[in-house]
Amino acid sequence: MSSSSSGELKRKRAEMEIVWQTPANPPERHDYIFRNGRRHVKPYYFEFISHVKNRWAGKTIVDLFAEEFKGRPYDYYVSAVKAGRIQVDGQIVPVSYIVQPSQKISHFLHRHEPPVMAWDVSIIQEEPDVLTVCKPASVPVHPCGQYRKNTVVGILQAEHSLAPLFPVHRLDRLVSGILILAKSAAKADLFRVQIEAGMVHKQYMAKVIGIFPEEEQVVNVNVNYNAREGRSSVEVGDCHGSTPLKGKAACTKFTRISTNGTHSIVLCEPITGRTHQIRVHLQYLGHPIANDMLYLSEVIADRSIEGMSADRAAAGRSSISTFPCSNRFDEYENSGEDFSIDPMCTNCPNLAPKGYDGHEEPLWLHCMRYSGPDWVYECPNPDWAFLS
Repeated sequence: MSSSSSGELKRKRAEMEIVWQTPANPPERHDYIFRNGRRHVKPYYFEFISHVKNRWAGKTIVDLFAEEFKGRPYDYYVSAVKAGRIQVDGQIVPVSYIVQPSQKISHFLHRHEPPVMAWDVSIIQEEPDVLTVCKPASVPVHPCGQYRKNTVVGILQAEHSLAPLFPVHRLDRLVSGILILAKSAAKADLFRVQIEAGMVHKQYMAKVIGIFPEEEQVVNVNVNYNAREGRSSVEVGDCHGSTPLKGKAACTKFTRISTNGTHSIVLCEPITGRTHQIRVHLQYLGHPIANDMLYLSEVIADRSIEGMSADRAAAGRSSISTFPCSNRFDEYENSGEDFSIDPMCTNCPNLAPKGYDGHEEPLWLHCMRYSGPDWVYECPNPDWAFLS
């Protein structure tokens, strides 16, 4: 970088009024921008904090970031250290600084969250100590990974001033349906005790490929989740039981609700709660969820009709009509709302972070009902549940 361009960069940084956020900064209504059917979060400055692991010790601060956090180029980390955007124990350090175990590393960056579908998080029922909502697909339940404000908990806090909230259970990000949130940790613990004791009955519905059997199907097959690949697989033991299984015991009961000869709507009742259990058990039966690209095998995909994968569904059917909750597709469209461009940010000037393709579609899996010893919570069915 030339001295003139370096001076210009310093001048721009000096002109910027940077307000660093931490998890203590609550989401607010004005944090969101709605464009092209997506809910975006205005990029904001955020302090990521981590502590040096033993395997990181002995590396330079720049090499540590370049090797462990590959989402940004090496030159960015050099510039970030020099600018004080990366600090060790609250101090600015040189690029040659060698990190030691347990030191606190702060990375101050311009954070871009992935967008989600622009549906509202609609409130179904509010009680003194419990809130139930209809979770839209594509929105994670609580802060995780790149998501913080674009979450059910964040949106409810920003748009309804509901906080603190304690999710009683979780739904995968691409899954829609009933979500129970307690208004206190004590109430959440009471729900979790019932769940762990097997006293809670969960019912989902899925739109699957093919004519699902009319008779009830019970799948009692181990599920093994591979965190690196982000997917599960089933494990079936041999008849002699000589090969130990790595997966966890899993059981799901399936009942056909309807079929049109091409697809079926299936009631799914998980007895256990393993990661992607319903999705992988339906795949095991030969009837995967019709737009579940993670579990559609080549054989099954060849049997599906044109246009029914998650990617193709967007071309053949408007995703606006696939969920009962209201949406924000027109609100703020082309409103001219802007956000500050950060000269060091590797994602600016785009709203979405790099690597997000923007073509994600809701999964045809919906949580219909949760019921316990003396309570029942239900959510309206999505449009795709009604076959023509």
